[in-house]
Amino acid sequence: MNNKTRSVMSLKKQFLKSKPVCKVTFSLTKDEANAAEKVQLLGEFNQWKIEEAVELKKYKNGSFKATVDLPIENEFQFKYLIDGAVWSNDVAADKYVNNGITAEDNSVVVI
Repeated sequence: MNNKTRSVMSLKKQFLKSKPVCKVTFSLTKDEANAAEKVQLLGEFNQWKIEEAVELKKYKNGSFKATVDLPIENEFQFKYLIDGAVWSNDVAADKYVNNGITAEDNSVVVI
């Protein structure tokens, strides 16, 4: 068995004292992104519109990251779109819900 620690997609939340907003950082490792060239974040916060997708920044090590300001006391469904073709959930999401369209689930961030 390998003793290496495997990092996973993660959601980091930073609540602001000055306003009812939480800075949520979405991130994927190179392996989780399947060595992608481009990763976009879509969800209820951008009405699932590809033209309003949040582009995750690609780092030299192949990981991706983006921070989004979201209003507190809400839940938002989301998914990652990898290289414009593959939808992926976040393994570290707060929960998962059926998307109501297919048999697949969506990731959910709870703020």
